[in-house]
Amino acid sequence: PFEGVAWTPRPPQGPPQGCFACIAKPPALRQASPVLSPSSAVYLMENKSCKGDSLRPAVPCKHSVEKKTMTNPTTVIEIYPDTTEVNDYYLWSIFNFVYLNFCCLGFIALAYSLKVRDKKLLNDLNGAVEDAKTARLFNITSSALATFCIILIFIFLRYPLTDY
Repeated sequence: PFEGVAWTPRPPQGPPQGCFACIAKPPALRQASPVLSPSSAVYLMENKSCKGDSLRPAVPCKHSVEKKTMTNPTTVIEIYPDTTEVNDYYLWSIFNFVYLNFCCLGFIALAYSLKVRDKKLLNDLNGAVEDAKTARLFNITSSALATFCIILIFIFLRYPLTDY
C-alpha cells in the first residue's frame, strides 16, 4: 500500500528537554492547508515529531523556577483507624461454643466475635468495639455458668444426695 513512499530515518533522539510537565503536554497543533498535494502530505507525515524529538526546537521549561522554589514538597497519606487493637475474642468464643456452651451463650458469643471481625474489615471502629464488649460479656457469662455447673457436678459426684 505504501509503494513509492520514501521514509527518511529520524536523527537519534537525545534525552527529553524540560521537566515532566512540559514533556507530557502534546505539541501545539498547526493549522493545515485546506488543499493538500501528495508531496505536502508526505512532508507532513515525515515532519511529525514525538515529544522528545530533536526536530522540534527546544522550548525553555517554565517549571524550572517552580522546581527551585519548591524545597519541601508535601505528601498526603490517608490514615485509617487502627482496628488491630480491637480484640474479637474469637478463640475464647470457639472454646465456649464447643466445650462450655451453657444455654447457647457460647454460640451467641461466637456470633458477636464474627461480627467484630466483619466490622474491623469495614473499618467501623465504634461498632467493632461495642460488639467486642458484648462478645466478652457473653464469653464471661458462658464460662462462669459452665464452670459453676461443672463444680456442682463434681460436688454431687463426691457427696451423693443419699448420704443426707
